Amino acid sequence: MRLANKVAIITGGGSGIGKAIAMAFVREGAKVVIAGRDNKKLDRAAVEVGADCLAVSADVSSAGSVEKLVSATLDRFKQINVLVNNAAVLLPGTAESLSEEAFDQTFSINVRGLWLLSRAVLPHMREAGGGSIVNIASVLSMLGARNRVAYAASKGAVMAMTKAMALDHAAENIRVNCICPGIVATEMVARFNLDENARRQREAMHPMGRFGQPDDVASAAVFLASDESGWTTGSVITVDGGYSAQ
Repeated sequence: MRLANKVAIITGGGSGIGKAIAMAFVREGAKVVIAGRDNKKLDRAAVEVGADCLAVSADVSSAGSVEKLVSATLDRFKQINVLVNNAAVLLPGTAESLSEEAFDQTFSINVRGLWLLSRAVLPHMREAGGGSIVNIASVLSMLGARNRVAYAASKGAVMAMTKAMALDHAAENIRVNCICPGIVATEMVARFNLDENARRQREAMHPMGRFGQPDDVASAAVFLASDESGWTTGSVITVDGGYSAQ
């Protein structure tokens, strides 16, 4: 029970990586709050995760919504020890083709949301004597990709913010780290409707020859949330089947 007596907020918790992290955290003894914008999806996920999971509808890009999420967590579980900033959108486009609305939405959720949630939980982690913030970035935090100009830029910001926040809060025993996944088999990826040839090409980009699974990322998140990583902060952990090693 590596996360016994810990309370975690997980954004984007209704499916994919977020839901897998929630399930892994509960297996390790944590109480979890999953947040997202799709109430039906959240409720279904909460049933799967179990009794130690609370689903809260929230828009991470809204300061008011974030405050309600934090209040709901404290009302139910009384403390906050872990935050997983997982909520994100991937809107494809180049610098020319991407609309202003798509660019702004990408940064509003992927970057502003991370900042708002982190700002909101920091006082409560400080009160608890420390905590762990786990940001879900991407291999595109470090590498380029065609047709991903806003997404790559936003995930680069996530990695940079992770390192800056780690330095700001290290003396308070609040650790901040990020995970950079490669392509993971989630609903976000499924929406691109890859044909068999395109899928094989993208799998071949990973030396291990397959897409990641949400549980691959969840295992790393458990380590970073637990006391096992007590001397780890400002770190970037790639979970990408070798994608970024090439």
